[in-house]
Amino acid sequence: MTAISVFDMLKIGVGPSSSHTMGPWRAAQRFLREYAPGDRVGDVRAVTVHLYGSLAKTGRGHGTDIAVMMGLSGEEPTTFDTRLLDARIAAIRDSRMLPLGGGLPLPFDPSQAIVFHFNETLPFHPNGIRFDAQFADGATADAVYYSVGGGFVVQEGERNPADAIRLPYPCQQADDVLMHCASADQALWEMVWENERTWRTDAEITAGLDHLWAAMLDCMYRGCHTDGVLPGGLNVTRRASAIHARLIGDAVYDSHDAWIERIRESRASFPDVVKWVSVFALAVNEENAAFGRVVTAPTNGAAGVIPAVLMYFVCFHHAEPDAVRRFLLAAGEIGSLFKKGATISAAMGGCQAEIGVSSSMAAAALTEGLGGTVQQALMAAEISMEHHLGLTCDPIGGLVQIPCIERNAMGAMKAITAANLALESIPHLAKVSLDGVIRTMWQTAQDMSDKYKETSEGGLAVNISVNLAEC
Repeated sequence: MTAISVFDMLKIGVGPSSSHTMGPWRAAQRFLREYAPGDRVGDVRAVTVHLYGSLAKTGRGHGTDIAVMMGLSGEEPTTFDTRLLDARIAAIRDSRMLPLGGGLPLPFDPSQAIVFHFNETLPFHPNGIRFDAQFADGATADAVYYSVGGGFVVQEGERNPADAIRLPYPCQQADDVLMHCASADQALWEMVWENERTWRTDAEITAGLDHLWAAMLDCMYRGCHTDGVLPGGLNVTRRASAIHARLIGDAVYDSHDAWIERIRESRASFPDVVKWVSVFALAVNEENAAFGRVVTAPTNGAAGVIPAVLMYFVCFHHAEPDAVRRFLLAAGEIGSLFKKGATISAAMGGCQAEIGVSSSMAAAALTEGLGGTVQQALMAAEISMEHHLGLTCDPIGGLVQIPCIERNAMGAMKAITAANLALESIPHLAKVSLDGVIRTMWQTAQDMSDKYKETSEGGLAVNISVNLAEC
């Protein structure tokens, strides 16, 4: 069985897309590490990058070319100051020089060195990328990588090292989760914690979960206090900040705790709670669309769902830090079931693979956080995905903005509804299982036309007239 950590499903990165931005960024880093390590990088005389399939068709809107240049420059997406991004890319384009691996500048004209193969798709996955390097001694190196969703990258022909890891509670499907939790008399989060000990100490698990939550809070706060127009040419106006100001004003807070306490003190009515959930989700994905730092959960395009539902849990159910950690553990496990049994890549399965999966993750985690059983948590995940089946990925202009940003708000609300339904239900009377809906999602993905799989060749992308002159 494939072993997937919560910290694989939830990881910090840069927007706007885990598959089209984070994946290519990581692939570029990996190419340098494996084919031009250390002193060898100084011997490189030329690098060419080839983008295939969905990476080519929506790559410019998703910033794939930008991500590749940053990865080749040796920048780390978890720590790079994203405020410097525009200036760095402009410098590369203007000078036609790139600091390969952070070292001496290498001649690199993006218009020639990054090739978009719009009509060619590599066989393994729609998100293919090839790097070619030439060295001073006449040697060459090339490698093909695939960005398979959620920031995961695999090289052509490689075996998954996670297949060799043995967990105390291996889970390939939801039935395995039920079996292990029942046999060990554990909650879902407890089982996941035991598995995480395979990779990390208890202190490292706690610190890692707290770091993820802090990054989510940072992202939501920035989005709730930043207005303006998103980049890319669609001229989409940020809305989270204005709605946030109407709900509690536009004051600046000296800590996340103070901000959360102010939201709690507002004693929001039901309509306002709904608005808050939407604001939290919009805030994250507006940041994501602006190349901000987000938590891939499980993808960047769906990064707003889990933070929004978790913030709802914290603000309106007064969840404490331990409950937040348990939420993230449960969410990560549900996401791994979808990755193992179907896909979390919109280029493979449409938006059901992104918003649908994130909504299922959040639904299960919220259900357990509100006192539900393991069976009810899995039921909530099933309910949420059942009502995302067939959701297409048709971003206008290849940008992660329309309909992506609003879909995060919708996915968050569906997760809350699914949790409430599951908490009021008797799971063994359910007609559809989580494993059944995961199989159905994968079958639906395989039947779905490619034009609805992150290519911008169908749906809203071809029916809405926009001016992308600035794109």
